[in-house]
Amino acid sequence: MNHVPYRIGVLAFNGCFASEAFGFADLMTVANQVAGHLHGDTAPRFEVAIVAARRRVTASGGVPVGVVAVPTSLDLLVVPGFELLPAQDLDARMGALGREVDVIGQLAGRGVPIASICLGAFLLGEAGLLDGRRATTAWLFARALAARYPQATVDEKALIVDDAGITTTGAFSAAFDLAMRVITRSLGDEIARVTARVTLVPDGRTSQAPYVDDAISAVPGQQFSGEVKRWLEARSSQPYSLSELAAAFHVSTRTMLRRFAAETGESPLGHLQRVRIGMAKALLETSELRLADVMAKVGYLDKGTFRRLFTSHTGMSPAEYRRQFRRGPGREQAAGRRQPEDHVTELRQAPGPADGVG
Repeated sequence: MNHVPYRIGVLAFNGCFASEAFGFADLMTVANQVAGHLHGDTAPRFEVAIVAARRRVTASGGVPVGVVAVPTSLDLLVVPGFELLPAQDLDARMGALGREVDVIGQLAGRGVPIASICLGAFLLGEAGLLDGRRATTAWLFARALAARYPQATVDEKALIVDDAGITTTGAFSAAFDLAMRVITRSLGDEIARVTARVTLVPDGRTSQAPYVDDAISAVPGQQFSGEVKRWLEARSSQPYSLSELAAAFHVSTRTMLRRFAAETGESPLGHLQRVRIGMAKALLETSELRLADVMAKVGYLDKGTFRRLFTSHTGMSPAEYRRQFRRGPGREQAAGRRQPEDHVTELRQAPGPADGVG
């Protein structure tokens, strides 16, 4: 059977994460093999090339990457992320990638769908593709993305956001989630499911929220809010009182809310809720405490309230979170996951041409 292949260019550039670029490409290769096995032909469904706006590209870690010129016609351009520390100069990094930004803008102008992985969203932002759109990126840099491109609506919890032909994803391993999305939409659920099982790639993730760690993403230089946060965190299991908090800092409740929001973009209660949920996540990961005991330790008595907040912050219930992230012996059994051997057996037993599938 002849197929018109879906043509994908993965844009490599100096400093990009090669693992994101090649991880995406390799998963598409596996999907081609799975599709051929299940449907009995070898014609590739996907044609993936590592493309570049310059002749030579050195990825993060000094790894040279073999590239080809960017084609004028593609069905999808994928932009991987790059290494960036919070203290590094983002302006300088973006300035050095002017050629790539131009290529992204030109292809988008021709109607080519564009997808970014991780911090690749910043290149899309430089090309003006995020203006008026919803977007996401690695949760650690979501605030920086929102600040740099204020006309975009950035959702730090989203794993993948599609908006009018522009797709952005969360951090690093979201390269595989993006690949699974493309495979599912192009080849259907069956091929996507078997591809995921053969490669042990998760195919059901929907959010970055369970991975967000507020201690890592803390922003320096916020003296007033920093002191308020420490006060709240020291009393995290106690009932919250805005008037008591304001009195402790010798300000009115209105001033407390205004100054805290000016530095953090949220309310003191919102911060306290995130701290409590973070504590609950740690307890669910590392202890055998009952849910009621976890709730009590982090300052909640009402089970319904706690469940709603926990689900809102993490995208899953406390029980689901414990099953997925619990540390220690028996974790796999507790999660009820199938073993890798089951996935391989299923592929080996999948029907071929002799079974009338084609």
